[in-house]
Amino acid sequence: TISRCVWVQGAARNPRHRPPVATHTGTSEGQVNLPACALARQLCPQGGNQEFKAATRSSAAPEPDPAPPCYLRPATPTPEPAAEMHLSENEGIEGVRFAVTGGQGFVGAALCLELIRRGALEVRSLDLRASSSWSQQLLDAGVRFFQGDVRKKEDVEKVFRNVDCVFHLASYGMSGKEMVQAGRTDEVNINGTCNVLDACHEHGVRRLVYVSTYNVVFGGKPIVNGSETLPYFPIEDHVDAYGRSKSIAEQLVLKSNGRQAKSNKGTRLYTCAIRPAAIYGPGEERHLPRILSLGKLGLASFRIGAPNVKTDWVYADNLVLALILASMGLLDDIPGRKGTPVAAGQAYFICDGSPVNTFDFIISPLFRSLGYPVPRVTLDTSVALAISRIFLFMSTLFYPWLDSKWIPQPLLLPAEVYKVGVTHYFSYLKAKEELGYVPVTSPQEGLAATISYWQERKRRELDGPTIFTWVAVIAGMLAVFSAAFLPPVGPLKWVLAIDLFVFRSVLVTRIVFVAAVAAHAGEAVYAWFLAKKVDPRNATGWFWQTFVLGFFSLRFLLKRARARA
Repeated sequence: TISRCVWVQGAARNPRHRPPVATHTGTSEGQVNLPACALARQLCPQGGNQEFKAATRSSAAPEPDPAPPCYLRPATPTPEPAAEMHLSENEGIEGVRFAVTGGQGFVGAALCLELIRRGALEVRSLDLRASSSWSQQLLDAGVRFFQGDVRKKEDVEKVFRNVDCVFHLASYGMSGKEMVQAGRTDEVNINGTCNVLDACHEHGVRRLVYVSTYNVVFGGKPIVNGSETLPYFPIEDHVDAYGRSKSIAEQLVLKSNGRQAKSNKGTRLYTCAIRPAAIYGPGEERHLPRILSLGKLGLASFRIGAPNVKTDWVYADNLVLALILASMGLLDDIPGRKGTPVAAGQAYFICDGSPVNTFDFIISPLFRSLGYPVPRVTLDTSVALAISRIFLFMSTLFYPWLDSKWIPQPLLLPAEVYKVGVTHYFSYLKAKEELGYVPVTSPQEGLAATISYWQERKRRELDGPTIFTWVAVIAGMLAVFSAAFLPPVGPLKWVLAIDLFVFRSVLVTRIVFVAAVAAHAGEAVYAWFLAKKVDPRNATGWFWQTFVLGFFSLRFLLKRARARA
């Protein structure tokens, strides 16, 4: 049997050798028993440096080469008309053992808690992190933690033993510097999915719900009210490794639908894929923190795309509901229902159902509520795309060191430009008709909860001016210091000339510098004592920030003190 699969990292960085896409055409007896890596070979036929290598311990004859891929057929088969599901709230959950990869993340934690609330026998969380913001809440609820890596098959297998249903949420490469790290993105999203599929086969898991992405069909061209009949976006045309790897992984999952368990030929694995829109909600950790950090620094001063550009978002609670309904749609033991489960081998778009302009819906209201400058100048999508490619090139130059904290996040990347600057929204009609999905939280309610969360979070964190203030104050202090105490060599001659023009003499320049340092030190001490009363958690941070910036920092602390008075 094929025991493992390895994605060659060089492929991720060679755009001229991308694996062709394969269209899912349903299950057949010739497909469902293929191990995950054999399916991977169908999706990525061997050739050049872009291949899956499978380690085998079998003397069976090699499989024939797959048929040439077709880019025009639907990504998923059109199902036979099916009646809307009418199941109890806890159908397939009570008394059942679940595993959630990425269970310490934003959506994963919410899913674990909801499964516990609905009466699951046991919920296991597999995550690379030892802890997260939700760890204590998960621990109190009774979720079992397994620290491990989906790239390591042994880590996955120890979690999946005696599990009935798996939710595969673990992924990499969605935002910021991660988007540039193509090698790791492929390892986690493709190899990790191979390991999940093989572990499901090994341990007789009956249901697998995979969290995919809109990007499996979207690649920068407008889509209005799209449906699941759209073909996969051509693999070689994806602008980032995340969309490409998730597309391959989704096809692996859907082609594994109906696969027989290794130990029990009467048990089959039923799979489906959920394609969520951009996710938001209190505690979201991929999109909004990145956007808000730029807003705080004053670097998010432009809108991208025309005002009539519309995209989808999905509130976390709505996505969790869709995932649970999808798991119910994979049940094969419902009384009175025969044949293949309604969701088996299917993909579903999930959103709030209200296409919006990203800047009008979430960015501007959030910035306004937090006191950040609201983007007002519109940047054409083509211009933003050109700028983003410059940042992509700069990040690529530092590829080996992208994990280092001293490498800043790129300001903008091409996939992010497409996300906010090109219209693309989809219908959740298929999920409604087959799974019974209807959003439980409206966009207005979700946005209000998100704004409330970030306002409270801002009150708990160190606040301060934009990056332009930092640069101006530090540059000014350095200029005065160099003119006062350093010999006028090279460019320092110009600095000295400017200082003498302003202060008239070196002595006055020195007095000004010493007075400025003393003032900053006094303000820093005052800030420390004041912060001990109004923000003790960040007292040390207020001291050092005020020592560097002086009153430009102190005024933010005074504002916080007045608000709490």
